[in-house]
Amino acid sequence: METTNGALNRKLRMALVGGGQGAFIGRVHATAAVLDNRAELVAGALSSNPERARASAPAYDIKPDRAYGSVSELIEKELALPEDERIDFLSIATPNHTHFEIAKAAVEAGFNVICDKPMTFDLAQAEELVKAVENSDVVFAVSHNYTGYPLIRQAREMILGGELGEIQAVRSNYIQGWLRTRLEEDDQKQAAWRTDPSRSGAAGGFGDIGTHAYNLGRYMTGLLPEEVSCNLKAFVEGRQLDDYGHAVIRFENGGLGTVTASQISHGRENDLFIEVDGTQGALQWRQEEPNKMIYRRNGEPHAIYTRDPNAPFMNESGKAACRLPSGHPEAFFEAFANVYRFAYDAMVARATGESFETKDTIYPNVYDGCEGMYFIQQCVASSEENGAWLPLRHEAARR
Repeated sequence: METTNGALNRKLRMALVGGGQGAFIGRVHATAAVLDNRAELVAGALSSNPERARASAPAYDIKPDRAYGSVSELIEKELALPEDERIDFLSIATPNHTHFEIAKAAVEAGFNVICDKPMTFDLAQAEELVKAVENSDVVFAVSHNYTGYPLIRQAREMILGGELGEIQAVRSNYIQGWLRTRLEEDDQKQAAWRTDPSRSGAAGGFGDIGTHAYNLGRYMTGLLPEEVSCNLKAFVEGRQLDDYGHAVIRFENGGLGTVTASQISHGRENDLFIEVDGTQGALQWRQEEPNKMIYRRNGEPHAIYTRDPNAPFMNESGKAACRLPSGHPEAFFEAFANVYRFAYDAMVARATGESFETKDTIYPNVYDGCEGMYFIQQCVASSEENGAWLPLRHEAARR
């Protein structure tokens, strides 16, 4: 182990699972992972098709001897390497139904994991994965990447520090329009698996983007959910999973939350936006304009917070998530990289024998992933019961 005084004197070694030809999110993972020059991509199983997996490797500069045809081959051959050569972590960028098997095998092999969301196919898998992580000493992060934006971190510290007073209402929405027609009929890769119950899970749009909206509200406010009432619908004729949905959440403190997710709204792209109302003030942030946040108080001029690491109004969490001076936009890749950046701190601590936090982390962890799966399960169940109020208290959220 190359360490000096608790520091790791090398880059972390990464393997990418998924991200082969025609994929989207795998390339984002690969770019975000190396943005701060703290890791290098050295291995991969880039497709479930062995030939495609190996053919995709040159695009990532992965050498042929570490371009594996399957995840099982990757884990077996990496474990056979000397400790100072094998990978430190796997990034999982594959369809939902494959996450659990890959993640569990990696955890049991002792590799750290960064997994795309939703974390698993269903809640039972998520709960089993939590146990596997708890029985190991690995770092496990979930790429709810929107939590990495500097002004989201800024807002979180403001809210948890009481600057908005008691939080009474949270409105979180993720609105898209790309599935207005049945793209899946043309075998469009991204649409095909997201609308297929055997690969996506119990929910469609609500599992894909509704979980982001829900997670963002939980992350920013820390409010614990009590109950949920949900209505989901597939408006596009013949589609098997929801493409629109709306959930109302009762929080333990008496506050209310709403989550709306759409993939059928004409002209909408990736419009994730959130509003938080407190007794002393209110915040509004929009992902498509991520470098500003609006703060409002009755009787006072509206304040626009801009992403500025050198400004006195920025708190420590907001500053720590910035890389550039004000006026130079930071956006999707940088936010994604912040999930990696702070998970790396824990990975380095593990590698150097230091203790690290596993539950109350600045990056989304396995417990957040489990809670997200419970949210999906309860929303689908509520919708099937005509919007019945169902519990939303999961043990993962009580940590």
